Amino acid sequence: MSKKLKRSYKFALNTSSYITIFLSSLIALYEYIKLEIDPVSIFIFALLCLLFSFLIIQLRIEFFIYKRVKSIYDSVSILDQTAVGNQRVTSDIKTLTEEVERFAKGKKLEIETLKVRENYRKEFIGNVSHELRTPLFTVQGYILTLLDGAIKDKKVRKKYLSRASKGVDRLIYIVKDLDMITKLETGDLNLYIETFNILELTQNAFDLLEMKSNKREISLTFDKDYPLTFVKADKERIQQVITNLIVNSIKYGKKGGTSEISLEQLEGGKVMFRVTDNGEGIEKENIPRLFERFFRVDKTGSRREGGSGLGLSIVKHIIEAHNEQIFVESVYGIGSEFSFTLPMSDEMSEEEIEDARQL
Repeated sequence: MSKKLKRSYKFALNTSSYITIFLSSLIALYEYIKLEIDPVSIFIFALLCLLFSFLIIQLRIEFFIYKRVKSIYDSVSILDQTAVGNQRVTSDIKTLTEEVERFAKGKKLEIETLKVRENYRKEFIGNVSHELRTPLFTVQGYILTLLDGAIKDKKVRKKYLSRASKGVDRLIYIVKDLDMITKLETGDLNLYIETFNILELTQNAFDLLEMKSNKREISLTFDKDYPLTFVKADKERIQQVITNLIVNSIKYGKKGGTSEISLEQLEGGKVMFRVTDNGEGIEKENIPRLFERFFRVDKTGSRREGGSGLGLSIVKHIIEAHNEQIFVESVYGIGSEFSFTLPMSDEMSEEEIEDARQL
């Protein structure tokens, strides 16, 4: 036989052979004593004994030993019953060992994944509660003070109401960002794909953030003059991506630094959009977690600067919703570069071209 017998078959065959030899020897001895030795009858007896012993031993292994072992597997939930239950019962120890190892590895990986998710869930709940608690307590403190009636000065009361209103605005801001991330993750946020000039979109973000950048003495610039660059994407969502990335470069930039925008045309009709700053940079161990919800490199400074802590997470989800990629490179103490890809548009209406020429 070209294929090797299963170990259980070898065991049954060897054991039945020993039994056959022993019993045949007894029969031969008996006939020798009776002086009536019949080789044919001894051969037939040995053959029947061998077959019968082999079948009995093999069946006992199949339906007794394996079932006992399998019941142990099931009781400790090592094996997947849906996978094992439909298979023919086998007593091959090697096969059983491979099954145990395979399912044990699967269960181990599943447990490790659950532990990671549990840690992430605990951290996420803690971050959410922290982000919501601060503005809630602020609003509660000012309202309780006003309800107490101790403040008689109208100007002070107006100031307290104004601060309470800012706390409410921050709560709304956080809830809106959480709602957007939920929609992006579940695929409920539909994208409206259109053709637009990404340079114009970037200039709009520059105009919007001019006061913020001037306050930090950070200049917003393009690294060079570009021809018309049109892309196909959701204009409103990409506006949010660009704004969030530029805000981050301003927030973590050095006083008197720069936030520079550059574009690079890639093969396959793609364009790479980069936001580069010469700010404080990001430590290497923090880079893999940058796009997690509420993760902050600076646990205190970034909160003083404001924001929900969801900006980069939203950016990542929006880009991935476009089936594109986002990248980050950073050297601590030197600066950071965030980049993402978008498909270039090879079709523009005459109206879009005319509007672009007037920019």
